[in-house]
Amino acid sequence: MRNDEHARVPDLCEPAWLMPDWPSPPGVHALSTLRMGGVSLVPYESLNLGAQVGDDPASVAINRRRLAMLAELPTEPIWLTQVHGNGVVALAGALSSATPAKADASWTRSPAQVCAVLTADCLPVLFATESGDAVAAAHAGWRGLSCGVLEATVKALAVAPATLLVWMGPAIGPTHFEVGPEVREAFLREDAGAVTAFKQNSRGRWMADIFLLARRRLVSLGVTRIYGGGECTYSQDKRFFSHRREGPTGRQATLIWISEAALELGPG
Repeated sequence: MRNDEHARVPDLCEPAWLMPDWPSPPGVHALSTLRMGGVSLVPYESLNLGAQVGDDPASVAINRRRLAMLAELPTEPIWLTQVHGNGVVALAGALSSATPAKADASWTRSPAQVCAVLTADCLPVLFATESGDAVAAAHAGWRGLSCGVLEATVKALAVAPATLLVWMGPAIGPTHFEVGPEVREAFLREDAGAVTAFKQNSRGRWMADIFLLARRRLVSLGVTRIYGGGECTYSQDKRFFSHRREGPTGRQATLIWISEAALELGPG
């Protein structure tokens, strides 16, 4: 890609993001990016943060730097190689994105360590302990949900599930998420009550509610303080990337971290 192609892209706005609406503890910070405010070209326009979707690496690097600067991130997020599984990695100070871990969730107790997941219809899920001393981010598509990525994340945090706060970020909504019978059967094998998350359509296939599927799994673990789950990526083309809607496209990021100042102050 020629440098002058980037020059023809007007920089109309700065990167934008959603702030989770949840009662997170002081010192826990989180955001979920929108698609505008970057430099990537069609079909990744414009704030694509995914480095493995075919976009120009230089554009992705610029977008990540702009986000880090404007959102005042304490460090570079640890980007994962997401594989639609249930792997969870612990983030420590020495870990970096130079050789991304193959996992679909990360967690940390380290201050200023940024957990991050990338999505374009799959469900990003954030976790925080009520004391604010641990956080996590999980990437939960239907495959990850069905094979237990949320359960694995809760287990990794190693606290009483009732003490966790959870926020569900933007994902494909139930009026657009069409799946085959094999997806429905994968959930019903473990939870007969998940039948309420599927509605048959006129083509004999199923419309799935990924928010409800995630909520059921969290509640079954004892997690009850669950927020978010109202933003549809498919229906809001100006705000979100959607693989189902666009095919090749960019990725938005959902991030969470603990500030260094919060841990220095300590509880109460």
